[in-house]
Amino acid sequence: MSNINFNPNFNSIEKVAGQYLNNNGEAKPLGTIDGKSFEDLLKQKIESGSELKFSKHATQRLDDRNIVLSEDQSLRLEEGVMKAQSKGITDSLVLVDELAFIVNVPNQTVVTAIDQTESEDNIFTNIDGAVIV
Repeated sequence: MSNINFNPNFNSIEKVAGQYLNNNGEAKPLGTIDGKSFEDLLKQKIESGSELKFSKHATQRLDDRNIVLSEDQSLRLEEGVMKAQSKGITDSLVLVDELAFIVNVPNQTVVTAIDQTESEDNIFTNIDGAVIV
């Protein structure tokens, strides 16, 4: 007869079942945050899209130029980024009213921001698409 090592923490099937199943015999979620499972949190994040970030450079440009985005403009900027993403654009110019934003779409990051009324040349390089919202 071979030696069998038993885990002393699981000395009965009832104890194991009690730890991993709820009273109805259904599996318990392994981990939750605020009552939501990892799967629920992941689905919510995918559905809501990634949150748009502003690089240090873009933030500085907004401050230097006294540009303050309204809630409507912020939503339209995010909408423009989602449209760019759906078309496979990686570096996009997104125009919102008189504001121009260069966005790295895969990273969901605004790289720079320009008020078109202050720009002399209106030349944008290193982009592979543009969205007007």
